[in-house]
Amino acid sequence: MEFKENFLWGVATAANQCEGGYLEGGKGLTIQDYIKGGGIGKPRMFRSTMEEGAFYPSHDAVDHYHHYEEDIRLLAEMGCKCYRMSISWARIFPTGCEEEPNQEGLSFYKNIFTLCKSHGIEPVVTLSHFEMPWYLVKEKGGFANREVIDDFVRYACCVMNYFKEEVHYWLLFNEINFGVMPMGAYKSLGLLDGKYLGGEAFISLKSMTVDEKVRFQALHHQFVAGAKTVIEARKISPEIKVGCMIGHITQYPLTCRPEDMLECQHKDRLLNKFAGDVAVFGSYPSYMNRYFKEHQITLQKEPEDDAILKAGCVDFYTFSYYMTNCATIDDAAEQTDGNLLEGARNPYLTASEWGWQIDPKGLRYTLNELWDRYHLPMMVVENGFGAPDEVDADGSIHDDYRISYLNDHIAAMGEAIEDGVDLFGYTIWSAMDIVSAGTGEMKKRYGLIYVDRHDDGSGDFKRIPKDSYYWYAKCIQENGKNITA
Repeated sequence: MEFKENFLWGVATAANQCEGGYLEGGKGLTIQDYIKGGGIGKPRMFRSTMEEGAFYPSHDAVDHYHHYEEDIRLLAEMGCKCYRMSISWARIFPTGCEEEPNQEGLSFYKNIFTLCKSHGIEPVVTLSHFEMPWYLVKEKGGFANREVIDDFVRYACCVMNYFKEEVHYWLLFNEINFGVMPMGAYKSLGLLDGKYLGGEAFISLKSMTVDEKVRFQALHHQFVAGAKTVIEARKISPEIKVGCMIGHITQYPLTCRPEDMLECQHKDRLLNKFAGDVAVFGSYPSYMNRYFKEHQITLQKEPEDDAILKAGCVDFYTFSYYMTNCATIDDAAEQTDGNLLEGARNPYLTASEWGWQIDPKGLRYTLNELWDRYHLPMMVVENGFGAPDEVDADGSIHDDYRISYLNDHIAAMGEAIEDGVDLFGYTIWSAMDIVSAGTGEMKKRYGLIYVDRHDDGSGDFKRIPKDSYYWYAKCIQENGKNITA
């Protein structure tokens, strides 16, 4: 199994899931700051005013804001070649639409990037990772408002200019394709129906809805904002490369029944390929015409939008991959959970405690499908295993289940490279334990580094490397030669 000599082995985090310091350093509030924690059978809850004394996981998260020096040191000792992280938009522009940036926020990230570079760690930075500034959500209506395009591009240009010496790899919107689903309305697009603003009752995130027509219009504005950012990035520095980020939910037909095949193709196009096609090819795919017609969706476009999309195609393609599920027209088929999308259970796969089906061979399949379609350099920027971890009396954490998951998925990447895929990097989700985006839990731990933080808000944030940390250090040192197929 051969990986490139300069292969970017790394780890990943997101600001709203790790930073904390939600009112420090001039940071403004984000939509995530209003969401409480949940768990299996306990949905995350939202209210547009905060409940005094309630526990909001993102407020402190795992306190990376005050522990970043220790965290980067641990990444360096592991041998990381890159660190995929995000900038909190509200830490740079507290409301999202100021004319001048918050210097404390710029300095915070400057310190992180400088520290990374001093250790030979390449930052891979996501501009927007599910945390739109609250003012833009509440007062402007998120990306449903075309004005937010300019707000985003101003922010993106600010940070790309300020960090152009330290950061050469930028990602636009995390898992932008989730905007096609109801859950993506608040998470990705910053959309909240007016009936959810000002109420006294908490509302389950799963029950919050936004009209589909509004959602696709907002997604169009997000596409234009991303393309404009790519165009501006090329003016800022020829060293900058900009990629898309897709939350890839690979699907198989549950049976070989033709109807299941067509259902699988439809879901794959809508959920996975649509956003990727716009980002890579710079135009709307023809298969969406029928969907828009059947759902009475007419996008409002400015005359220059199509040309902007065509001129702002991305330089590389990145995606998250955790699991697969099956598609079927059989409403009685047994269901299983997943990364924001449930599906029919695959009888040939096992699943995690949270119902995510484990399928390393699906990663090889996915990489080949994406390479055949796009022929762009690719990077897997999220892949990992969420599970409860136990700290032994001697302080050790034996997470063989995570090592097994990672080994098998890295082996699948090696096979895809042998198949001809141009894969240049891989970042494990996640560097340290962080707040789960889906459930808001700390119990669902993904990190290679344990953080003493718990779902009741207790813990002293102590960092403890797990067995998987040392295993991955060896993988990086040997450039994947210790991986067993």
